[in-house]
Formats: sequence, structure tokens, C-alpha cells
Amino acid sequence: MTIENFEDARKAVAAGTSVADAARALVATMTPAERLWCLDGDAPTLAGMAFLARDGYHHDTFASAAVDRIGLPGFAFSDGPRGTVVGNATCFPVSMARGATWDPDLEERVGDAIGRELRASGATLTGAVCVNILRHPAWGRAQETYGEDPHHVGELGAALTRGLQRHVMACVKHFACNSMENARFTVDISVDEAALHEVYLPHFRRIVDEGVASVMSAYNSVNGEWCGQNKELLHDVLRDEWGFDGFVISDWVFGLRDAAVSVRAGLDVEMPYRMVRQQQLPDTLERGDVSWAEVDVCATRVVSTLLRFDDVLSAPAPAPETVGAPAHRALAREVAARSVVLLRNTAVDGEPVLPFDAATSVAVLGRLAGTVNLGDSGSSDVWDLDCATILDGLQAAVRDVTHADGEDVDRAAAVAAGADVAVVVVGYTYVDEGEYIGQVDPDLIALIPSADEPEVAAAFEARIAALPPTTKPPRLDSRPGGGFGTGGDRVSLRLRDEDVALIRAVAAANPRTVVVIQGGSAVVVSEWIYTVPAVVQAWYGGCEAGPGLADVLVGDVNPSARLPFTVPVDETDLPAFDRDAKSFTYDRWHGWWHLARTGREPAFPFGFGLSYTTFALEDVDVSLAGDTIEIEGAVRNTGARDGADVVQVYAELPDPDAPARLVGFARVGVEAGASEAFRITVPRDRLARRDVETHTWKPAAGPHSVVVGRDACDPAARRVDLVL
Repeated sequence: MTIENFEDARKAVAAGTSVADAARALVATMTPAERLWCLDGDAPTLAGMAFLARDGYHHDTFASAAVDRIGLPGFAFSDGPRGTVVGNATCFPVSMARGATWDPDLEERVGDAIGRELRASGATLTGAVCVNILRHPAWGRAQETYGEDPHHVGELGAALTRGLQRHVMACVKHFACNSMENARFTVDISVDEAALHEVYLPHFRRIVDEGVASVMSAYNSVNGEWCGQNKELLHDVLRDEWGFDGFVISDWVFGLRDAAVSVRAGLDVEMPYRMVRQQQLPDTLERGDVSWAEVDVCATRVVSTLLRFDDVLSAPAPAPETVGAPAHRALAREVAARSVVLLRNTAVDGEPVLPFDAATSVAVLGRLAGTVNLGDSGSSDVWDLDCATILDGLQAAVRDVTHADGEDVDRAAAVAAGADVAVVVVGYTYVDEGEYIGQVDPDLIALIPSADEPEVAAAFEARIAALPPTTKPPRLDSRPGGGFGTGGDRVSLRLRDEDVALIRAVAAANPRTVVVIQGGSAVVVSEWIYTVPAVVQAWYGGCEAGPGLADVLVGDVNPSARLPFTVPVDETDLPAFDRDAKSFTYDRWHGWWHLARTGREPAFPFGFGLSYTTFALEDVDVSLAGDTIEIEGAVRNTGARDGADVVQVYAELPDPDAPARLVGFARVGVEAGASEAFRITVPRDRLARRDVETHTWKPAAGPHSVVVGRDACDPAARRVDLVL
């Protein structure tokens, strides 16, 4: 069958031709200019940057590889870790909050909802799957990932991918070792092979195995080469070892430095502009620094992925009213409630402070209580027009609510003294942490072309002129510059001094004080936590943050979230972090592994979370069954409320230089007084070690311990020794 256009390629695949063969045949019919067109974004650089500065990220998708002559649709990119960035979409709680649910089924539902809104907004590819490991809680972009453990992060990321890819192609990012923000354009990460493959890559592989369409490279370099042109990562690991058959895109604007090197390394598309490759590739092809055959390989991977996802992308897009639909807002509220981690809930006058009755009088205090606080204002920002604050949520749920912003601490204390319960809202905003959009290395500025291609610029401006309007939320009028915030890594893991002063004053005035923490990752609380009876981690809770939190505080929802990271007693308990580093070494020891290795007790361990009821694990049995380890048992609800627990399975390896691993988990709902069985299957290859001599995996062998508990430091955990 002759293939001359994309429709012919579709028919050929339907008739039994392989996707790869059909894609190669189509690329062979393309002109040299068309083949190069598929290797970068379709937008001109200067006009594109000007559009971006006018909030363009929220007004339109970013297109690439669209070739009209042959009907090649290309793809249209929008971000979306917490909702569709284009338009006025539903803002879900940030990924870290969803990581705290430990519920892949719930995350798949979130992915389905975001995927529907993406397609309704015109997108066909999304960078929503952000899964870089939280190596240190100061990382400004921590809120965009799921936690500090590769297995946990991989399962949540795979679930989001499944949901998204019912409607769009998903892109997983940032590959790899991207866990610092201010230095992301300049830092070189040194990491040995064992640490790279056992800690910083397993979650990416899990999502590749799930069938993700695309991978985005990172800005930083790894072992001396920029990730956007790193052959070891993009070719040797991603394609040769893992068998990835999708396409790789660069991170935005400054994602590569050398066009020829990037093509040879396996980067398929430079995004989002015609920038470095448009300037460099024609000359490098003429010199022979890169070949047309290598160009064709990149173009073919894009075309073959579009063919593989054609059934999804050619299906009718959801109606425009899908964006912000009531069902999605209800899901956002459900997720906001399910993500709240109850950290402390001690008794006052014989009764726990939480939950409190809706007839209770409540003083709501703090500068963030009445603020829409969605988190980062970088590429993950969502222009949701209908957001409920914590104050809004409590005013709707509780009969008697008073409010003070806390600027006058004495007045706040007086308001607190007059109420049955005081709720103090503290934490961070986009000013304190987020994607870094600040000063750029002058060497990178030199990569920007001096002028755009006139025809490309004219077509781009015509497209922009035809865009339907997107309403900018009025809350952004007070944001400096109105658009992207500066962001960056946190300078402290502690609350602001004024927040601590407010907590102390309110706690002195009202013994029934609840502290609500908003933020993207761990907060050191040791200086004030024992002055209050109740503390919850409420994250950046999305458009329904207030109602979702209120559902928990008044007891309509029993908290079931668990920490996706370790909270230290002190910053010095953590590994080093230098947000201005030019070079840095990553090893296998961070989070709960680092504290265990150094003998430091955490303030709250990985996997920790309280409930309004109590649980016990019963009849735990661990057995070998061929290539799997089977863990069975039951969770008994020993309290008076229905609730849900998270059973966590850890493996301790025979090598003392290898950290223990989370290898399985399950969320188990149990009625009050009842018992519910669970079964967790762990493939034995999750216990494998990287063999740095053969560059392969060494199967697990010898004595291992399987630990079944309710967090990483559970003193009541059941330990079973096995010989593999």
C-alpha cells in the first residue's frame, strides 16, 4: 500500500502494517524542510516569547510537528499537573497532596478529569506527569511531584498516566535528577550507576512501562552532559534498556545547547520554539555533524506515536462545558479532603479537638485563611475562576465563624479567646516556593535568534489573533507582573516568624487550637507543635481547598491521608541542599533512608498519618509464590468511626549499603469495629540490585526481611524473614 499522507498511514496500520513501518514510509515522503519541521516547536522564538510574557501559556496550546501538506496533525501541548493550564479549568490539589492519598485509583480518576478538560481546551499532549523524586523538601517545585520514594511516586504517576491517556498523550518529566530549582539551568548532578537506577529512575521506568507517550528531558546536566542531549539517559537507558518507543521533548526554551548532539543523543523535539535547531541544524547537516538518517529517526518516532494514539486523538473532543464541570469540582473537593494529613490530635478536657461539631463557634485566623492559595505560579498555574478559601469552606460548614487575618496578633488572640475552637492557617505561597523564573545564564540568552522567520511569525500572529478570550482571575491583579511568579527553592523549612508568633498567641488564648499548614512539602514544626493540640497538613488544596478541609475538620470525612515524605525534627537531620550549586552529588540516602542511616528520629515518619479512629494489623502472612512475594492479612478498625488505613510493605536487603525499600502498599477501607482483608503482591524484581559491572539488574537472593506496617517507623510492624 502506498503511503503519501497521514490518512494513508492510518489505513495501512488498520490493514496490518506495523506502526513503525507506516511511520517510516510516511517520513520518507516528506521534504527535507518538513522533516526538520517535526524536530522543534512550530512557534517562532521572539514572537513566542512575547506571547508567553502576555500570559500566552494560559491562552493557547503549543504546537509541534503539524505538516498540513500530508495531513500530519502534530501535537498541541498544555501543562497540567494540577489541571489544564489553558483556559479556565478546574484546579485540583497539587500532586504532592494527591500523593498523600496513597490512592492510585483516585489519582486515575483525577487524570481522567484533567484529560477530558485538556482535550476540551484543544490539547493533545500534556506535561502533567511530574515525578522527580523529592530529595530535599526545600526544592521549590516539590509540590508538583508525589513524594520522596520511587515506588510510591511511580505508582501514582502511572495512575495519572492511565487516566490522562484515555483522552490525550501524556508526557512524563523531568528526565532526570531534577530536584533543585534555582540552579536548574546550570547544575551538574554527579550520581553513580547504582543510585541512578535504584533511586532516581525506577519511577520513570514504571511510567514508561505503563505506556506513556512522551518523556521530557530536564534542564540540568547529569554526569557532565545536559539532559537534553545526554545519550546515556535518552538512548542507552530510555530506549535500549527500557524499550521506550515514544518521543522525547526538551524542557521549555533552554532545554538543549547543541542541536547536532541532541539529535544524536535521542532528543526528538525541541520545545516550544524554532530556536536552537532551526539555527544550527542546516549547517550541521551540511558539515556531516549529524545525518539525515538521524533526523528521520526523530521524525519517525513522533509520527509513530501519533499513529499509536490515533484512536484516542481522533475521538470527538469533549464539549467546552467539560472544563470546570460540576463533577470535576466535586472530585476536586473529594481529593482535597482525602489529601489532608492529620499530624496531631490530642485531647483537651478528655476529648480530641478534632473533629469539632458544626454548631461550634470557630475563630479562623491567619493571613492565608481568606486567601486563594493554589501554590506555584509557574508552568503549573491554573486560571480557575471559582476557588473557595479555607475561610469560605468553614463559613459554609460551621454555624458561627469569626475571622482575623492575624496581622494584629493581640486582636487575633482576642478573637480566638471568644470562640470554642481556633483554627490558625499558616504556611507558604507562590512567593516562597515554586518553579524558578528568574535570572538566566547569559550563555543561554545567546541561544536566542536575532530574528524570527517572517512566514512563521506571520502565521503565529494570525493564530493568536483568532484565539477566543480567556478570563484572567481578578485575584492575579495583585500579583507582581500579573503572570509567572519568580518562584525558586525555599530558603527555610520553618514557618515565618510572624506565623509562629500567631500560633503561640492564639494557643495561649484558646486551648482548643488547630493549626492548618499550607505548603508543598515538609515543614519543620518542632519549635511550636507542642503548644497546640491539633495540626493538619492541608497542602495547596486546589479550587475546593476550603470545603475539602472543612469536611475533615467537622468530621464528615475521616482523614486517611499519609505523609509522602519524612518530616525532620531539624533541618540538620536532612542531607545537604545548596540551591545555588554549580555541581552536586546525589547518592542513595535521602528522606527516611537518610534519617534511619544516621540514627535520627523523625518528627513524623514517611507514611505517617492519624485518623479519627484506630487500626490494628492482624493475621499478617508473607509467602513466596514463584516470582512474587504475597502479603496477606487484615486491617481491624478498633474505633467507633468508619475509616481507611494504608498498609505499607517494606523490604530490607542483605546489603547494608543498600537502603530498605517501599515495595507495596494498599489503602483499605474498614467500617467501625469490623475487619477487612488485604492482599499485596510484590514482584521479586522490585528487590533487585543494580550490577554496576554488567550494567544490568542482579536478581534478589539471600536473606531479606519483609516489614508490614503503617508507616516507615511503625513499632508495631510485622517483620518476616525470607531467603530468596
